[in-house]
Amino acid sequence: MSSSSVPGPAGTPAPQDPPTTEAAAAGGGRSPARRAVIAGLFGAALGGSGLLPGTAGAATPPAGKAVATGAAPGTGTAVSAGVSPALITGAKVANLTGPAETGPFAAPWTDLGIPARCPDGSLLFVCGDTFDGSGVGGPDWRAPVGLRSSSSNLSSVRIDGAVGGSHAVGLVPEGHAGGTTAIPSDVFTVGDTMYMHLMRGVIYQTDHSDFWRSTDNGQTWEYLCQWPGGQYGGQFQQKTYAVADDGYCYVLSTAFNRDVVSGLLLHRVPQTQLGTPAAYQPWGYAGGAWAWGNAPTTITGARRWGEICFRAMGGKYAFTWLNMDVLSMRAQIFALPTSNLFTTPEQTMIVPTAPGLEIGNAVASPYGGFILPGSTFADFHIAVSQWYDNQNYRVMHYRINGLDPTAAAAPAK
Repeated sequence: MSSSSVPGPAGTPAPQDPPTTEAAAAGGGRSPARRAVIAGLFGAALGGSGLLPGTAGAATPPAGKAVATGAAPGTGTAVSAGVSPALITGAKVANLTGPAETGPFAAPWTDLGIPARCPDGSLLFVCGDTFDGSGVGGPDWRAPVGLRSSSSNLSSVRIDGAVGGSHAVGLVPEGHAGGTTAIPSDVFTVGDTMYMHLMRGVIYQTDHSDFWRSTDNGQTWEYLCQWPGGQYGGQFQQKTYAVADDGYCYVLSTAFNRDVVSGLLLHRVPQTQLGTPAAYQPWGYAGGAWAWGNAPTTITGARRWGEICFRAMGGKYAFTWLNMDVLSMRAQIFALPTSNLFTTPEQTMIVPTAPGLEIGNAVASPYGGFILPGSTFADFHIAVSQWYDNQNYRVMHYRINGLDPTAAAAPAK
């Protein structure tokens, strides 16, 4: 995909690549190259490692490129946050997707399911690579798609609709030419407008990310802008937005590649200028102090990140993510977007296990971990994805118990 290409109107059907002779021989209408792409979707590795088969260990990018490690706020020294030893438990509430749940919408095989409350009060789950047929890599590859729940009550969330009706449609044009796809990293609502951020290109080779808005509850989407995949050494590829009550959205970002060590960058943008790249102001450490407008530096220890989710809730901020080493799904709770994440405890919500041994908050091949709207720290709900074989690729609803809501303090001035 070329970074200079501007997407066409939302709702334009995405053409499918015709199967080649080689693909037809291989079965399923997919060439070996495309099978490799599909097998690496989001790196939800078979066996639970979260890595693409045959990849080398993580390589730390050059200084000033993919990682710019800053000092810990208020200390001048980089330190690591400990993992909280508090007892956190969890339980699966239900499958959100699968043949029984979303097969009626031609989306039996899908993942991510980033939840957002629509202006009309319903829930929209924006999913990633989606297939019909008998399993992952089946026919009718679409990304992203929108699945709906008419109930926003966390005790009764079920998918009962889709953008497109009985056939969930791709929300934006994406023909998957050359193995490209459009992976959502966040969906959120400001007033009567919904916004969606997508990472475009071949998996782990983000050509650019782009930004869209909807004023009809996610039914149609309008293109706003894009960012080059190499901005800040790639650390502006995967974005997640916390909608604050001060007129800003606060944006956390990382590289979109689970095998690359990346910093975590912070920006703020006025809610009236979300589609204006020049309006995104970085937070950085320079001259012995943190300040808005400094060149961005990592606000916590660099690492290999999976999916990330940042939300304002309960007068505080919650940040959840897939941690690649050690594989787990974690959370941090803090008072301000500029709080010291180097020292904020990391609370483990989901741990990995083998298929057939899942119980409580132990999940085989987990990823995602997006916070459901309506969650509180005492009643915390997340959408967890899973993929360990062609028939076990889904989005699940989990409730997490025991998070410590004590917020971290703001950095020293």
